[in-house]
Amino acid sequence: MSEVRVIGVALDSIGQPVLLLKPIDGEAAQGKILPIWIGPLEATSILAAVQGSPTPRPFAHDLMRSLIEAIDGVILHVEVTRIDEGTFYAAVRIEGSNGEHLVDARPSDAIALAARVGAPIHVADEVLAEAGIEDTLTGGPPPHDDAADEERLAEFRRFLDTVDPDDFKE
Repeated sequence: MSEVRVIGVALDSIGQPVLLLKPIDGEAAQGKILPIWIGPLEATSILAAVQGSPTPRPFAHDLMRSLIEAIDGVILHVEVTRIDEGTFYAAVRIEGSNGEHLVDARPSDAIALAARVGAPIHVADEVLAEAGIEDTLTGGPPPHDDAADEERLAEFRRFLDTVDPDDFKE
């Protein structure tokens, strides 16, 4: 497993949100980005959490966090465990009063939850090998560039400032 961080959410050519994960460890994974297509509501939730933006009402991921904390649980980390026919699978590792549990989750939900509690995000090396793409967005290593991160965050803030919930109605 390689630890990754959220570097942003982009829109593909048809306007579908794509979550972008960048490895921060693991030599074999350096220079790669893992794109995972997600829904618009999940994209908004992840961006709000990554940016620390307040929300007028709790998102479902805020509820998940509150429920886990209410029973004295701790989210240890989340894992993107596999990809099968283009579908990504993930799990949330939680420590509770009765031990550790690995709970099945969609990657977008697991990552939104991890972003809210500051939990590490891991991706299976096999997933990075199969679905990772060369990093042409940030220029590859080094794995962390504060100036580039700030510019991406500013772009996401502009998106959040202009997004209207009606944009997501079908």
